[in-house]
Amino acid sequence: MKCISCESFSFKIICKSCQKKLLKPQLTKRVLQSGLEVYSFYKYDEIKDLVNTKYQIYGSKVLGILAKLSIKEFAQSYHPSETNVVIPIDDDGKIDFSHTAILAKSMQNENLIIQYNTLKAKNKIKYAGKDIKYRKKYKRDFEYTGKPQLQVILVDDIITTGLTLTQAQKKLEENDCKVLFALTLCDAQG
Repeated sequence: MKCISCESFSFKIICKSCQKKLLKPQLTKRVLQSGLEVYSFYKYDEIKDLVNTKYQIYGSKVLGILAKLSIKEFAQSYHPSETNVVIPIDDDGKIDFSHTAILAKSMQNENLIIQYNTLKAKNKIKYAGKDIKYRKKYKRDFEYTGKPQLQVILVDDIITTGLTLTQAQKKLEENDCKVLFALTLCDAQG
């Protein structure tokens, strides 16, 4: 197999050398108007081609590597005093193929429990490439089927305007859940 970055022979889809040289995460924080703190690990422009592999058959392997290098490292150093629940946004029930489920799965540890298939958008409209007016007009209309009164960490792949995360936060708060913060693989701002 060839590394999709440098094209040298590799047993992984992204070789260890490229992982070390090119995929070093840098944690950044953005605070949304709702007060939600969103932590991201990469700038979207730097890993755009890799993130967009989520539309390809090999995308789960690429996202798994990115999650291991960033979100998993974060989870290993995060030690809450009580159990927190990690909720991937709009995962589709196929844990091995849903990009948000892959990211959330990398967080599993003794104090972080993943809750799959509980925060789903009823409106399956795609926001990719759409402006803020379009996003505001066509809301995701989330439905939450999980337990109430949880301490939640939201997980998504990209933050652009923050509307998806804000809408998800609102739906969880309507169910007496406290959203502690959100993690995204990358931030498209700037």
